[in-house]
Amino acid sequence: MQSFNQFNQNSVAYNSGALAAERNQVLRNTYFLLALTMLPTAAGALLGMSLNFRVSGFMGFGLFMLVSFGAFYAIEKTKESSAGVFLLLGYTGFMGLWLSQILQSAMKFSNGAEMIGMAAIGTAAIFFTLATIATVTKKDFSFMGKFLFIGLVIALLAAVANIFFAIPALSLAISAVILMICSAYILYDVSRIVNGGETNYISATLSLYLNIYNVFVSLLHIIMAFTGNSRD
Repeated sequence: MQSFNQFNQNSVAYNSGALAAERNQVLRNTYFLLALTMLPTAAGALLGMSLNFRVSGFMGFGLFMLVSFGAFYAIEKTKESSAGVFLLLGYTGFMGLWLSQILQSAMKFSNGAEMIGMAAIGTAAIFFTLATIATVTKKDFSFMGKFLFIGLVIALLAAVANIFFAIPALSLAISAVILMICSAYILYDVSRIVNGGETNYISATLSLYLNIYNVFVSLLHIIMAFTGNSRD
């Protein structure tokens, strides 16, 4: 009886260790691929700035959503293969191209480069702080999922409405809300990986990438509103 109990304990310990190793591997792969996505994003942003890429209004929003949802579908279907990685990198290149629009707006200010740098540093600080909290504490933040999704939908609807109304104060408020929601989503998504809720590193990378992207854009928008200096 004692031998059987000992065997059971050893088996549980082994399975727990194997499970932890698997989750750590997913986390490592996710962080590696996330770092890799920054290359096509930067390339797309530089291309967009050199071409003075600009698509605004409802047509721009529709194009963005069409490409994004098409990419989400394709990545989800191929996430178990290397094709998923290439599709993800291609999509992040498109996101970089789209990012070039707000970067061009920032560079119209005399302190544009400084503001972009501040937004990048702030985004990195938010990501590393929240990712560390989720990894070290191993707390399950899955309870936040429903509230965050509802908040995101409301913010998206407000953003669509503001395309027509173009109210600067509302635009700034939407950026602040998205900043908070996507920051919380970083905590939520890293927690899912750590606790085994997400086992595919391509899907995990896509989620974290979108969080970081939106945190950066929202933060830059807020910084521009409060610290932008017009050129003489």
